[in-house]
Amino acid sequence: MSTFSQTAPITQSTTGIATGDILLCPGQGSQHVGMGKDWAAQHPVAAETFAQADRLLGMDLSRLCFEGPEDQLNRTDVAQAAIYTCAVASFRALKEMGLMGHLTSVAGLSLGEFTALHLAGAFSFEDGLRLVRLRGLAMQEAAEATPSGMVALIGSSQDQAQAVCLTVLERVSGDGQVLVPANFNCPNQVVISGSKAACECALTVAGEMGLQAKALAVAGAFHSPIMQPAAARLAKALEQVEWREPVVPVISNVTGQPHDSSNVESIKGLLVEQLTRPVQWEKSMRWAVIHLSGRYVELAPGRVLSGLMRRINKGTAVQNYAEAVAR
Repeated sequence: MSTFSQTAPITQSTTGIATGDILLCPGQGSQHVGMGKDWAAQHPVAAETFAQADRLLGMDLSRLCFEGPEDQLNRTDVAQAAIYTCAVASFRALKEMGLMGHLTSVAGLSLGEFTALHLAGAFSFEDGLRLVRLRGLAMQEAAEATPSGMVALIGSSQDQAQAVCLTVLERVSGDGQVLVPANFNCPNQVVISGSKAACECALTVAGEMGLQAKALAVAGAFHSPIMQPAAARLAKALEQVEWREPVVPVISNVTGQPHDSSNVESIKGLLVEQLTRPVQWEKSMRWAVIHLSGRYVELAPGRVLSGLMRRINKGTAVQNYAEAVAR
């Protein structure tokens, strides 16, 4: 059952801060050396969030975020925990300053869906951090087990991306070759994902079709069947978490529509599916623009989601908080 009928009307406060906020939580790829450093320096609650993550994980995650080295921060098993922690740290600081209004909905790109669920009250910060750490480790190991990658297609429609995949699979010989659409990010930007040989062939095929293609610097073929071992591990981990019904709607990457907040088993199932199925970000944001009103807010550490929204719907502004707001 949808909870949108219970959402409070969007209003504007006398201070000019929207009391209805729609949160956008960054996904992997938003990480960078220095992320969250200014938030931690200016806001004790953000600093404590990073310290809490260090203690829970038994590693110096905050140092990797603030100082690098970049190659370690970019590892999937580190980057996911880092982005989750940074986003929550910025949210807590904004909340403490009174710069967050009443939440009406939350969405997150891939990994960011876990941040979104935590902020919607589905599970604790601690459980969320353990989940994204395990998810990152499992994805890293699945990628290392099967040489694979991802390719961004610029100027591609969804149909063209599917055509690239089918053409490549007709050309590439050998058992176990995989190439599928992985991210429908915004108009004319689709990411495909698959085995190494298929990705290399896709660069050629895309060029023949008049599309610009670029191999992405990622560990492996995320959001493809190659991630099935990681999906199996995540499914077990999700059963170890104490779940609550989200208090505001959270948009699913798999369906592009809100999760059924009253059905935790459905939410868990879709989080597992997300690892092997395409991310429907454009569909998610088009749904939000039609059904929601209020202020869109992108949490630290990136600006990717603000940029995607400009291409999905130019009339929808996103307040970005990649950089800290002074106290």
